[in-house]
Amino acid sequence: MNVLILAAGYATRLHPLTLNKAKPLLVIGGKPIIEWLVDNLVGSPDLETIYVVTNDKFAADFQAWSQQYQKRHPELKFKIVNDGSTSDNDKLGAIGDIDFVIAQENLSGSSLLIAAGDNLFTDSLADFVAYAKGSEVTVAVHDVADTEAIKKYGNITVDAEGIITRFEEKPQNPHGTLAAIALYYYSPPVLSLLRTYLAAGNNADQPGRFVQWLYPRKPVKTFQIKGKWLDIGSKETLENADRIFASAG
Repeated sequence: MNVLILAAGYATRLHPLTLNKAKPLLVIGGKPIIEWLVDNLVGSPDLETIYVVTNDKFAADFQAWSQQYQKRHPELKFKIVNDGSTSDNDKLGAIGDIDFVIAQENLSGSSLLIAAGDNLFTDSLADFVAYAKGSEVTVAVHDVADTEAIKKYGNITVDAEGIITRFEEKPQNPHGTLAAIALYYYSPPVLSLLRTYLAAGNNADQPGRFVQWLYPRKPVKTFQIKGKWLDIGSKETLENADRIFASAG
């Protein structure tokens, strides 16, 4: 199983903090956001290569970070993939980046764990990985327990087996408070559908849009993430995360 961390955005909402530093490399609780994510994957069985897809502006920074991290974890293998974009105007979008890396690195024959590089988890992701490996497709979900907060995310409902039965991005009238988050496990048959999705002219940016397209076509399993989950999208969420993770480090 390979891992793909999505880190090619320009995080314009966090300017000026992200003018010269990629959002996943911003320091929270004493270490970069991406480092918390990778730390939570360490120990998961059968990890092959951790790919980090980024843009031309920050590729060298991620290369430097990965080399330093690998010195402390020589068991892990990293590869930084530059998608060639230089600004918000020519970016490929998250789904476009996934497709780009799969094609360039010839990853279509192996399962792929995909995670947004700006997501923070307080708990290990090993249980998610162990569960997902028995499926064709699994999406991580988290109960945000707030009917206003869920309006910013992909709102889902599931059946008794945890299969998605409804998905709505940024709902005005949410059904519950369960959010689909940017942590996915896709088997090769599901990866092949990414090209079908993009060829039809669908949204290439928000990764949840693919899940929204997929669930009526194929059973999509879910796994509920315990502990805290933070999606770093604003200076407020950044400051809140720093407070929470300062004690975790």
